[in-house]
Amino acid sequence: MQVSHRLKVLRSHMEQEGISSVIVMNPDHQYYLSGFKALLYSRPIVLYIDFNKTSIVVPGLEEAHARHEATVDEINVYYEHPNASNSKLNHFEYIKSLVGENNSTVGVDLSSTPGEIVQFVQNLGNKIVDIGQEIVQMRYIKDSYEIDLLEKSGELVNLAVGESLKNCKAGITEMEMDAVGNSALFAATASQYPQATLDMFVMSPSGVKRSNMPHVFSNTRKLRVGDVMIHSRQVGLNGYRAELERTVIIGNPTEDQKKAFESARIAQQKALDFIKPGVRASEVDKVARDVFEKDGYGEYAIHRTGHGIGISAHEKPYLRYDNDLVLEEGMVYSVEPGIYIPGLGGFRHSDTVILTSDGSRLITEYPRDLESLIF
Repeated sequence: MQVSHRLKVLRSHMEQEGISSVIVMNPDHQYYLSGFKALLYSRPIVLYIDFNKTSIVVPGLEEAHARHEATVDEINVYYEHPNASNSKLNHFEYIKSLVGENNSTVGVDLSSTPGEIVQFVQNLGNKIVDIGQEIVQMRYIKDSYEIDLLEKSGELVNLAVGESLKNCKAGITEMEMDAVGNSALFAATASQYPQATLDMFVMSPSGVKRSNMPHVFSNTRKLRVGDVMIHSRQVGLNGYRAELERTVIIGNPTEDQKKAFESARIAQQKALDFIKPGVRASEVDKVARDVFEKDGYGEYAIHRTGHGIGISAHEKPYLRYDNDLVLEEGMVYSVEPGIYIPGLGGFRHSDTVILTSDGSRLITEYPRDLESLIF
């Protein structure tokens, strides 16, 4: 992980803006800048950066984890038990000792930093400025290390989707179908990537009502003949995710299902063919949305055409109608226009693409045509 280069970029921005130090609370930003990510954040974890050092403040139960994984200059630990030898009992005491009371300018990621921390730093006599957007923009373009992990994640998500859909049939529950892909995913990761970490989500909402819910957990509903189902997966290897989704039909599709399926398929294909460096994010969204409008489904296209992906499940910059950002080489996107039609169901394919110097490159792959997705 290129932590040293990322810190150099951030410190250059700090120097330009007159920022003395930075407090980072967003877990994904912390991982990007230190290589450390915890499982839970019910106990505050603070990453501190100034021009001389980086420090991470962790609770006692994360001490061993931080010493093993965090790429920082110092680790500060607060404890929750009475026999602790350290006199500092919480993260506020460390923040005070790190930031100081010297009327300096402190950068924080305002969208993720609790108000009580912002107020605490201000009450020490310091000025607060938002540095969150700068870190977000640093994460837009992936380096070679990140792209390598994304490609490996793409291979793993391809495997998991393929194995799950091999078992897609009427009578199996959403959760049972997911479990087949999960089993294959865990086995492949364990054999191919010793000591790796894996994070993932999978959802397979089926039927008219549930497939119209874009984000919903799989449950014990059994698939039925006539169902529309959206099988959706993200797989993250060592912190970096790829996404693959397919809409399937159980049994012979109706004419209305065929029409909606084909509209969603074409909308995604148009966006995949169009996306490349030099175009605007809003233009990619329009290419897909124009298909839905032409086919009479415009009112059912209720979300953006895609999102950035990497450390986070959803990252900026988004492929939205109102985002005129010019796309650049090294950005990575999930391209996933969808429609959700009351009384009929939801229809959405998703694939992960890396923007290259001459266009884009898919890192996920599974057949998209209707014939291949009838089970």
